[in-house]
Amino acid sequence: MRDRANLLVWAQFALLALLLLPGPAIWGGPWIVAVAIAAGAAGTALAVAGAAVLGGDLVPWVAPREGAPLRTGGVFRFTRNPIYLGLLLATFGWVLWRGRIELLVIWVLLVVVLVVKAHVEQRALIAAFGDDYRAYADRTPLLLWGRGIRGGVDR
Repeated sequence: MRDRANLLVWAQFALLALLLLPGPAIWGGPWIVAVAIAAGAAGTALAVAGAAVLGGDLVPWVAPREGAPLRTGGVFRFTRNPIYLGLLLATFGWVLWRGRIELLVIWVLLVVVLVVKAHVEQRALIAAFGDDYRAYADRTPLLLWGRGIRGGVDR
């Protein structure tokens, strides 16, 4: 592996796999199922919309594909990381539906991994797109919050 930051990708996939652990639900009810379905559907739609905008330039790694343009349209107008945000919403729906505390803990770890990954990724995007990415970051949140560049990235 060329880039140690890509360990975050492997951590992400491992946590997603752990969300499939079997076991009995400890909570449930029709309103939980309704919220789970809504979160799952909204998250899936957001992630798919983000992937569609990226098209053939979609990569799982931290650095963008060589020669790919900076995408700021479509769902990227609202968040710099629609796929991560969609993945978090969809997996939250899954965790609610499955009704298990250990899956909630795994989901929180997934949140941490994806937020850290988004911050690391912005360094690669600054290296690739410079001031264009900085201007985009100033007007667009990292996920749902956090406009601008944070996390020790110099201008």
